[in-house]
Amino acid sequence: MFLFYNLLLGTFCLAAFPLLLFKMMFYSNRHHVFAQKLGFLPKEILSGMKGKPRIWVHAVSVGEVSAIHPLLRELRAAYPGGCLVLSTGTESGQKIARERVTEATAIFFFPLDLPFVVRKVIRQVRPDLFILAETEIWPNFLRIMKEEGGRTMLANGRISDRSFPRYRKTRFFWTAVLDHLDIMSMIRVQDGERIISMGANPVHVFVNGNCKFDQAAFLAEPALEKEMQELLGVDEQDRIFVAGSTHEGEEEAVFQAFLTLRQHYPDLILVLVPRHIDRVMKVEKLLMRRGGEDFIRRSQLGADGLQGKRVVLWDTFGELFKIYSVATLVFCGGSLVPRRGQNILEPAAWSKVVLYGPSMEDFLDAHRLLQDSGAGIMVRNAEELAEQCLFFLDHPQELKKRGEAGKEALLANRGATRRNTELALKLVKT
Repeated sequence: MFLFYNLLLGTFCLAAFPLLLFKMMFYSNRHHVFAQKLGFLPKEILSGMKGKPRIWVHAVSVGEVSAIHPLLRELRAAYPGGCLVLSTGTESGQKIARERVTEATAIFFFPLDLPFVVRKVIRQVRPDLFILAETEIWPNFLRIMKEEGGRTMLANGRISDRSFPRYRKTRFFWTAVLDHLDIMSMIRVQDGERIISMGANPVHVFVNGNCKFDQAAFLAEPALEKEMQELLGVDEQDRIFVAGSTHEGEEEAVFQAFLTLRQHYPDLILVLVPRHIDRVMKVEKLLMRRGGEDFIRRSQLGADGLQGKRVVLWDTFGELFKIYSVATLVFCGGSLVPRRGQNILEPAAWSKVVLYGPSMEDFLDAHRLLQDSGAGIMVRNAEELAEQCLFFLDHPQELKKRGEAGKEALLANRGATRRNTELALKLVKT
């Protein structure tokens, strides 16, 4: 089975090699990315890995880094002199890790799952324990990690509705792969049942909740709200509609709803935060078609704040959580279009009611939690979005009451990080 997997992987790598070579030739600023993925870690990273135990945590991108960050904090508290290394699979994940995860001894890119590359990196890093976040399962890495004598753990694990049928059909392969995991800590009971049906040993499967609940609650500090108020030149009385992590097709709906709301509340401010910064130019063209020059980019904000504009287009990275703090209304994107949702817990941590579309497959636990508390509202189109927003603008006490209920529900569901940490410590000590 591993031979067949490696044949497929090798064929794919050979086919992709010309593209990789092209990028290496013409994107000199990414040479270090390719080098690290091929197993060439800089000497300064390797020389800085000091202390015991040595724990390697892998989180593929921004969402996984944010979710697993509380676990890294707990591990650092348990082992102040230990060596904690963090790898990511994407450049955006790498950027957010370097900005926020100060607990890590070293941060680098995860290697390609080629046997000779993986073995080289594992022998360089020499981890006592490897922890992977959510469901970033790499067969060769896990197999070789066990061969080299390390322990392995899946933390904050989930099996999505989309991927589960594929996993189940290839159970014959995943049974062998999952056998190389010492512990699988899953988010929901359903995730635990799914990974067992994929071939995992039930003895090694635990259900411990979602670390994202801990992360969101931890980050909501009043100083961040003050920072955003000063940046925009607003105060608590200003009405601000924040649309976060929007995807193509959603900005049009949000802006249509905003224009409807302004007929009733002309002082309303819209903050648009596209999920991908490289889409800012497209969104800017949309705003120019629909609203002329009545918008400003976040990078253009100065001492005068909004400079009289009513729309802010966010074109910088890593500030979405902070901007939620000043919101009156919140729409969370990736949900009106089929992108499986974005993290609605972040605005909930600021006691905000969150509106989102029906595509929330990757955040079902958060959706149910907020929906049950009255702080999560599903809408299907621009008209429903405007209708719900108008209701809450007309009923500010109801908005406040529901937002506080959502925050209380979030706080009541903390503890996943502690439970994951306890499992990790057991693996280190055995």
